[in-house]
Amino acid sequence: MPKPIVDVAIAILIHRGKILVGWRGEQQHQGGKHEFPGGKFEQGETPEEACRREIYEEVGIGLKDWHQFDYIHHEYDDIIVNLHLFHSYVPDELLNLIHQPWTWYTRDQLVNLNFPKANKDIIKRLYWPHFIKISATLTLPENDEILVYWRSEKDNVSEDDLEKLALLDTNQLSKLIVNVDTWHKLKPDLKSRIRTVHLKQSQLMSLHKGDLEVGVRFIAACHDAVSLQHAQQIGCDAVFVSPVKVTETHPDAIALGWDRFADLIDKCQIPVFALGGMSPDDLATAQQYGAYGLAGIRNF
Repeated sequence: MPKPIVDVAIAILIHRGKILVGWRGEQQHQGGKHEFPGGKFEQGETPEEACRREIYEEVGIGLKDWHQFDYIHHEYDDIIVNLHLFHSYVPDELLNLIHQPWTWYTRDQLVNLNFPKANKDIIKRLYWPHFIKISATLTLPENDEILVYWRSEKDNVSEDDLEKLALLDTNQLSKLIVNVDTWHKLKPDLKSRIRTVHLKQSQLMSLHKGDLEVGVRFIAACHDAVSLQHAQQIGCDAVFVSPVKVTETHPDAIALGWDRFADLIDKCQIPVFALGGMSPDDLATAQQYGAYGLAGIRNF
């Protein structure tokens, strides 16, 4: 007998970097576990319509601006679920309307919660290590708590680089960030296994809502309030903000300093990585000023 197939709309609700999570009752399928808000489609609904309705009914807030986040097909022993995921930002003025017992969790806390197996890839995408090393050569970090942004130019990617990239397994590729131009140059199978894609500010500003590929994590370089706002409007997952301090690579660039950095990212809803003159020892200071993590070249 074939397993039943259920389509479910899931919302990733974000407020200042935190994610809204609830608890599934024991009587529910995959009960006794944490969950993101959402539920089954009603007849005739599109995935986004189902998501909007479920969030209004379950969470108690109405949100207009949604971004398509991912699509996950997962087969349990007794049922097949198709998860249609969207994300949206929750403004301050709606916080008091949220029904209990929904709870806001940091991304670090998410990895320690007990979610259904179908949510595994969602957690992987939402969680970011706190350090990103920027490298002009294709290298990999020695531990899982750092990502590497391979700062390549599409016209300078050698065949040796592509061969080396193709030899990496899925876990190794999950630690790598590549620029969107290089990413588009890759063969489809390899391209599909790259989890995180980088956008320069000029590339970011050329894109519109709906242009980002669904299911791929994007991090954008931002140097001002306009680009930072645009990154959120089109659905980026995280941003680099720079330069915080004067650097050897860009000695003529005007550094933000920590106070201006904090003012710039004050309303940002997604993880911000401080870049420019950073070292790992700056993490505590950066987080005091609102950063999620750090990125750098020489000291990482």
